[in-house]
Amino acid sequence: MRLALAAVVGAALLAGCSGCTTLGYYWQAADGHVQIMRAARPVSEVVADPATPDAIRQKLALAQRIRRYASDELDLPDNASYTRYADLKRPAALWNVVAAPAYSLTLNTWCFPVAGCVGYRGYYALADAQAEAKRLKEQGLEVAVYPVPAYSTLGWLNWAGGDPLLSSFIGYPEGELARLLFHELAHQVLYVQGDTMFNESFATSVERLGGERWLKTHADAAARETYAQFDAQRQQFRALALETRKRLEAIYAQKSDAGDGRMAEQKQAAMADFRARYAQLRAGWAGPRQHAYDGWVERANNALFATQAAYDAQVPGFEALFEQARREGGDPWPRFFERIKRLADQPKAERDRVLSEAAAAATTLQAARTRSP
Repeated sequence: MRLALAAVVGAALLAGCSGCTTLGYYWQAADGHVQIMRAARPVSEVVADPATPDAIRQKLALAQRIRRYASDELDLPDNASYTRYADLKRPAALWNVVAAPAYSLTLNTWCFPVAGCVGYRGYYALADAQAEAKRLKEQGLEVAVYPVPAYSTLGWLNWAGGDPLLSSFIGYPEGELARLLFHELAHQVLYVQGDTMFNESFATSVERLGGERWLKTHADAAARETYAQFDAQRQQFRALALETRKRLEAIYAQKSDAGDGRMAEQKQAAMADFRARYAQLRAGWAGPRQHAYDGWVERANNALFATQAAYDAQVPGFEALFEQARREGGDPWPRFFERIKRLADQPKAERDRVLSEAAAAATTLQAARTRSP
């Protein structure tokens, strides 16, 4: 969960806003992003600075190799983004607030002039995010606040230096750093206003496919092993979360037939089962990131489950379309991006249908291959 669209700020201010609360939100967003841009310095300058720790210097050099690879091998934009570095002196770039009803996995949305309607609201100060969360809770919504290590301005601010590398993620292991950069650059390839699931699932598919290729062709054995260990844990956790989402959706679908009391009991049982099964998973994990999902599980509610769905629900469909492009021969990335751009021009219902059918066809093909001798 790492996208917060600061690109909305300038356009929103130009478009005007109604009410002091709205104006205050845009002001903190504009000021927060400006402070990050001011803190950013060219990577070459930071690397040459004697005060720069060796670990940061090495990570910045790695990030530049990944950045070059993104454009040369994955057909991702070649621009100013991720050629500067900002030390934020805080653990996150900003904090997102998400909310959902007690018996629904539909996110509360906020609408902006550039981004359209999205299911989160970003704040550059944790206290401001917590204040918004408190306000939403008072409305009866389930709410979560989570840190955002990186965000994309969709290429709108490349003229001003682009999105910088940040201290909030530069220390990531190699595989995770590559995935993050590929994800954020994918948002500069394509962004569909008001369709968070399409945008995030697309970027997640790019990060997964690109990250796998980077590790296979450019990383050493140690980096691949570190990545493989954590990615196995990630896949297990996402499978468990997906099962729980489906269980919750089935419970909430009964709303017309069962009272809130019965649904509350079923929901409580589903959440208890989710946490118990997670504890079993974690007991079988090892390594420094064994507890990576503890905080998420502790705070798990409808808002977090719905947010995760936006990042992975349509990934199988996008990956199936990429596989189609790959089978055609040559470099699949330009064809894949062109195909997705054409799909993005279609109505949402058509986009959803195409991705669903592509995923289903890929699953059927995989099952047939598994059964064949």
